[in-house]
Amino acid sequence: MESTSAENTGSEGVGRRDLIKRSAALGLVAAPGMSLLSACASSGGGGQKKDKAGKKTAKNPLGVNETATMEFVLFDGGFGKEYAQDAVKIYQKDFPKATVKFSATQKIQSTLQPRFNQGNPPDLIDNSGAEQMDMGVLVGKNQLADLTPLLDAPSYDDPSKKVRDTLRPGIVEMGQFDGKPVWILYYAYTVYGVWYSQKALDSLDEKYPETWDEMLKVCEKAKKKGMAGWTYAGKYPYYIPFSLYPMIGKVGGVDVLNAIDNLEPNAWKHPAVKACFEAYYELYKKGYILQGTPGLDHIQSQTAWAQGKALFIPNGSWVENESANVIPKDFNLAVSAPSGIDSSDKMPFGTIWASGGEPFIVPAKAANAEGGMEQLRIMLSEASSKNFTAKVKSLTAYNGGTTGITLTPGLTSGVAALKLAGSNVVNPRLQDWYVQLQKEKIGVAGLGEMMAGRLTPAEAVKKIQGFADEAAKDTSIKHYKHQ
Repeated sequence: MESTSAENTGSEGVGRRDLIKRSAALGLVAAPGMSLLSACASSGGGGQKKDKAGKKTAKNPLGVNETATMEFVLFDGGFGKEYAQDAVKIYQKDFPKATVKFSATQKIQSTLQPRFNQGNPPDLIDNSGAEQMDMGVLVGKNQLADLTPLLDAPSYDDPSKKVRDTLRPGIVEMGQFDGKPVWILYYAYTVYGVWYSQKALDSLDEKYPETWDEMLKVCEKAKKKGMAGWTYAGKYPYYIPFSLYPMIGKVGGVDVLNAIDNLEPNAWKHPAVKACFEAYYELYKKGYILQGTPGLDHIQSQTAWAQGKALFIPNGSWVENESANVIPKDFNLAVSAPSGIDSSDKMPFGTIWASGGEPFIVPAKAANAEGGMEQLRIMLSEASSKNFTAKVKSLTAYNGGTTGITLTPGLTSGVAALKLAGSNVVNPRLQDWYVQLQKEKIGVAGLGEMMAGRLTPAEAVKKIQGFADEAAKDTSIKHYKHQ
């Protein structure tokens, strides 16, 4: 998701982000009517000649060809371009004879899919936004280079440490699909959850609600003061899982989320899913959703929320940077893990979704794969990580990089949420493994319809289970499971 991606977007794209990566063009679907399979990056095309590798030295452990061109294409989203441009300058300083081609676009899929098809992709890609290429398809079609050489290389700062030993927990595993190869390096570290103004919550004389009865009470109080309880990206309702999925995990345990990711039969019919769907549907039934929300995109919903029209919004930590121009200075941005149902929940309050975001890939047919990996090694240094955090208000995959930085309210709250969660961090993988299923089907056709009142929770569960069953039986896509 997410990425996603995910997944962190500009006005044209939706992240993960994954999320948001947080869309109109999902995975490798180039246009409505073009099937996922026909749009896949194929192995056709003449391809490009690989650059001759350079000599491996202490200063050049990956053996980068010091005169080869290195091409880097960045997703132009909520994190902006400056952090990447700063890291490119370091690459150019380290390899002064090299040429670096840097560009940024929101049209990742439509710009780069033809180049994958022709066999001449760039050396490093930030594969994010609404036009994110489907990771599962890329891995399944052998389009990505294994990043293990990067992870086993000495870190940029300390030759005695491997790059992998400097990363936050879960980052390496997120880049794996089957077995040991690591296909993706998620650069940002995203805290997903329920975002709100601490000032607005204080004005209601309330604390963040830990149970659903408390949530409804807070929303009723807000409603009486002319403020909606919730809003969300109605046009991109796959943002809803940023708080809904960890709630399902909290209520039913992490095995429920794993079964959903594994496309197991009847996984969506688990009582925890039913309870959480009914809870969210109650927000609609009681009139706690900001009027018009189903017609809002991510920017519009975030703007309405920042203006005090709604108290809560499900989102990822990129929201602080993406909405910086509309969030008031005294807003006191905060994030919380989702409320649960009650004391019978399997996991404690504080259970949160936090994971890598902003997926970087090196194509298998890149002319200068070593250069692409070296650029990532530079970005995973302490200095580059600090630069990213200071400029875009988000953590990175580097496990540290906050010393000496004055953290923003949202970032401070995110760090506190991670501390409260401890080991109770969940990481649903649907948005990485099955982009189209997660965004178009579960998000838009399932959750979006339910939250707009056009499906009951029972109907939404049945519909989404049907989508998952279709994906499980689809032999044209590669399937993945938690190891």
